[in-house]
Amino acid sequence: MNVFINDIPLILKKSNEKVYRHHYDVVMDADDHFSSKDLVGDVLFRDADIPLIDKLVRLMEVKKLKKLSSLTLVTAKKKKLILHLKDQFKIIKAAGGLVVKEGKILMIYRLGTWDLPKGKLNKKEDVEEGALREVEEECNIKVEILDKLPKTWHSYAYKGNKILKKTTWYLMNCTDDSLMKPQAEEFIEEVRWMTPEEVLEVLPKAYTSISFVIRHYLQSLKSGKV
Repeated sequence: MNVFINDIPLILKKSNEKVYRHHYDVVMDADDHFSSKDLVGDVLFRDADIPLIDKLVRLMEVKKLKKLSSLTLVTAKKKKLILHLKDQFKIIKAAGGLVVKEGKILMIYRLGTWDLPKGKLNKKEDVEEGALREVEEECNIKVEILDKLPKTWHSYAYKGNKILKKTTWYLMNCTDDSLMKPQAEEFIEEVRWMTPEEVLEVLPKAYTSISFVIRHYLQSLKSGKV
């Protein structure tokens, strides 16, 4: 599970998943004493439990952890921690797509940030149908689903409520972009095809969750999995 709180990834892993210590700047146990000042770079916590995840979420919500790149929690009770985390929020479901055509990726520019087309699902809407609808509406193109991509969970506050938006992502192929244009009512200013190199150049100006999805796809390309 990949949760983005104030644009910082909180990653939950099972104890039996491979974790390499040298990938992290700081490694701690759940019962270690720490403060926000200790959370620097990529941080790994072992034997994570509910009190730890509650403390970390509070810190991530109220502190500006500018030096923190990511938090990874390793736990034997992953399902229990996920359920506990979800209980703290109102869940909203969304879906979107990483659209490709002739080796290029479709990016949208909205409210000063490079993004991927996505949107909130209608009530009882099928997730795949909702993803296709959102992409086609926001970019005025025709697409088809090729494969699934990792889901992301993004937290934010709205009217005093803590919201956790679950976005289901799909890899999509563009079948017709002859009338492509940005959906102005969704504050989209530009829709642009980019090479992978161009995408990597603008990722620093994208949300961390979007960067996560794109980098996963590009890594899959390198490894020949897509």
